[in-house]
Amino acid sequence: VCGDVIAPNAEGVDHDGPKVVNDHVEYAPGTARNIEALRQAGLFGLTLPRKYEGLNFPLVYFVMANEMVARADAGFENIWGLQDCAETLNEFASEELKAKYLPRVSRGETCAMDLTEPDAGSDLQAVMLKAHWDEAKGTWLLNGVKRFITNGDGHISLVLAELVGDRKMGLIKYVMSLMNAARLGIGAQSTGLSEAAYREALKYAQERMQFGKSIIEFPAVAEMLSNMKAKLYGSRAMLYETTRFVEIYKDYTHLSHDRKLTPEERAEMKTYTRLADAFTPMLKLMSSEYCNQLAYDAIQVFGGSGYMKDYPIERIYRDARITNIYEGTSQLQVVAAIRHVTTGTYLNQIREYEAQTYAADLGHVHQKLIAMREQYERAVEKVTAAGSNEFIDFHARRMVEMAAHIIIGYLLLRQASEVEEYRLSAQLYVKHGEAQNAAAAEYIAQSSPDDLDLITAVRQAE
Repeated sequence: VCGDVIAPNAEGVDHDGPKVVNDHVEYAPGTARNIEALRQAGLFGLTLPRKYEGLNFPLVYFVMANEMVARADAGFENIWGLQDCAETLNEFASEELKAKYLPRVSRGETCAMDLTEPDAGSDLQAVMLKAHWDEAKGTWLLNGVKRFITNGDGHISLVLAELVGDRKMGLIKYVMSLMNAARLGIGAQSTGLSEAAYREALKYAQERMQFGKSIIEFPAVAEMLSNMKAKLYGSRAMLYETTRFVEIYKDYTHLSHDRKLTPEERAEMKTYTRLADAFTPMLKLMSSEYCNQLAYDAIQVFGGSGYMKDYPIERIYRDARITNIYEGTSQLQVVAAIRHVTTGTYLNQIREYEAQTYAADLGHVHQKLIAMREQYERAVEKVTAAGSNEFIDFHARRMVEMAAHIIIGYLLLRQASEVEEYRLSAQLYVKHGEAQNAAAAEYIAQSSPDDLDLITAVRQAE
């Protein structure tokens, strides 16, 4: 479906766009064909239970499918991928609501996610829209404003205000679960876009002739493509690892609705909830930033041709730019991730990866990662020892990205130990991470809380 329908429709959808007719959105003809093809293939309700006409697939398969849809058309992925709103209902809604809405999703109706307000973007605590029960009408009524609604004219809207599950649990539990799923969705979308950008650049570099040979034969271009591939593989490795963590804790959530969890199960659920909370913002940060980098580098491979509508890379470049903005900017992902630096979640997981067995002939890569972990520990200790939250915030992104480079390095090393294809990318990625971490560590080593005065001075001068 992605290769034969969605991808060929992508340029037409981008050109035609949706229209508003009688206060409702009419999709571009290509979008309508995409939805119908997926509906006929039975590819809605992937993770929903069979009792609601779903396919009961594990979350990791939905994420893989999301990635493929995004590679074909990242904009359309926002429509099809939002069926994960139904998973929030499946986790927390009453049986009455689930029976009412979930079969509709499985049959192909689309969802919308209504979170953002004019004065409440990432700060969901500032949401003003209220729901109140109207006794006379016997229904809940909403009073307020939403904007930037993803797939705003979808059949079913999941609105931050309505009563799903227990009252007062929306921001505490339900939206956090929804955001974990949303970050996975953007991780999949970013990885799909990265794959598309890499494939387009690789194909063009193989075909474009200059000075009597294809440009891929020039070391500068070959190196660029090799690094693009390493970042793509790194994004995908983190995407699947993060999905595994999210899936396990969500499975325990479903299980807890049927019976009381054992102490061992509760402990494991707590462990994977913490890992999911730590890895989803890191995934969103790294995959979206790499998505933008790969799209940028792909345009560079194409040169002036990449700026033209003759090739799909200019659309891919436009699609990539939103990924590190919506569902929480990269800066907000750092805010969500930094506590897992200071509490040791990332370090503990890195040590778990470090203790695993890898291919003997990749021992030099393992040793590099161990050295990077030691360097990361020293950097974190230097920052936290200052006893200043502002100083921690100042270096937060550097420390989160240092941890991410080590984690991705280990995930690729694990793959490289099992599959030959990943060996070169694993070594290239670790070399890249080594350089990035060395620069961050040196900056931190030369830094002190006095540096904050410089920032204050700049703010005051402005």
